[in-house]
Amino acid sequence: MPKAIWNGAVLAESDRTEVVEGNQYFPPDAINREYFQESNTHTTCPWKGVASYYSIVVNGETNKDAAWYYPQAKERAKNIEGYIAFWKGVKVEV
Repeated sequence: MPKAIWNGAVLAESDRTEVVEGNQYFPPDAINREYFQESNTHTTCPWKGVASYYSIVVNGETNKDAAWYYPQAKERAKNIEGYIAFWKGVKVEV
């Protein structure tokens, strides 16, 4: 089962992930919200839409904007709307 780990903490775990462009997207109910802080960062993908970000905080350490999601994905990416993906050193085990 895919699992996202950073700084020794399991951030997300689910057997219902979606893979897009090589990234595992975890359903919203699969993340451990205690580690997530909303960020003001946004980026735009031409076919997925506007991404919002979370910073990850574990044991007092912050990994800024290490997770992203599309709150209102474009039509071609509706399967990952609200799903969360990771980067910046977050290890995703499959």
